[in-house]
Amino acid sequence: MRPLTIAEYEAIARARLHSAVWDYYSAGADDEVTLRENRAAFKRIRLRPRALASVGDVDLRTTLLGAEVSMPIGVAPTAIHGAACDEGECATAQAAGALNALMIASTESTRPLEEVAQSASGPLWFQLYFSQQTHALAERLVRRAEAAGYRALVVTVDSPRWGRKERSIRSEASYDWPPSGNFADEADEADEVADDDEGQDDAAAITWDDIAWLQSITSLPIVLKGILTAEDAARAVAQGVAGIVVSNHGGRQLDGVMPTIEALPEVVAAVAGRCEVYLDGGVRRGADALKALALGARAVFVGRPILWGLAADGAAGAQHTLELLRDELALTMTLAGRPTLASLDASLIQCLG
Repeated sequence: MRPLTIAEYEAIARARLHSAVWDYYSAGADDEVTLRENRAAFKRIRLRPRALASVGDVDLRTTLLGAEVSMPIGVAPTAIHGAACDEGECATAQAAGALNALMIASTESTRPLEEVAQSASGPLWFQLYFSQQTHALAERLVRRAEAAGYRALVVTVDSPRWGRKERSIRSEASYDWPPSGNFADEADEADEVADDDEGQDDAAAITWDDIAWLQSITSLPIVLKGILTAEDAARAVAQGVAGIVVSNHGGRQLDGVMPTIEALPEVVAAVAGRCEVYLDGGVRRGADALKALALGARAVFVGRPILWGLAADGAAGAQHTLELLRDELALTMTLAGRPTLASLDASLIQCLG
């Protein structure tokens, strides 16, 4: 029987994956407080449903930076899908494309970004790690992404060094990790982009000046991933970014920061409609997506659930995790008396915290 929930997929993945892979995918930084709080914060939010609404035709379609998608749920960038299934990110792209959902492909993918694009039938964005020392390599990646048809660049901004994921550090040497797909001919430079998970060197130490440089070399929209405060959101808008992902890196960087659903309202308020705002971190139910959308997110992105699906059943499993979240969101909207995305607003939310 197929799993009924993301939690069931997680249990299957834990049983099937090598322990080092499980630790790498699932670990959070330090005491994993933020990792746990990403989930717990959603559970603290209560909903205010409206009765006797006309909910016969729930419509989840929307646009993300102009790209039409079937639902406001997409695939977050996560590394090393090849450790979950042999087809890696190509399987993920097939899963997202089958539903016309947006996928953000990672710099640290196990398949080249061109192969991922060839496997996709839905819209793709490219997540970019780079440092102040690797502009030349970053520009080559950008040119490759442009040529392959990626529609936006997503810059992760919360990783000047890697957070200390202690569970993963203890087990990582016990597994033969698949090689990086994007740096087959640039191994030495790739090490400068993203060093090992113990964080001994800079991973992607960039500043606002580096974002300006990136804007100067490409016409692709720039999305900043890892914004948690109104101050940074306002600065991002002033610099002309197209989107913001409210993200704490799945609890894998600075432990003790606020869960993303609690950070979302101040970012939305600071942006004031001047760019699109998205959220990742802790989304495991359609109701979680509903809460984020009601608080101003245009879409949510999921990372670990996709990995659980890949580990359980390859592309079919990843696709089914998205279908579960999509169907739960539609049902929750129906039961809440909010049949369209436009009908979702903060009046649906009773409380935070």
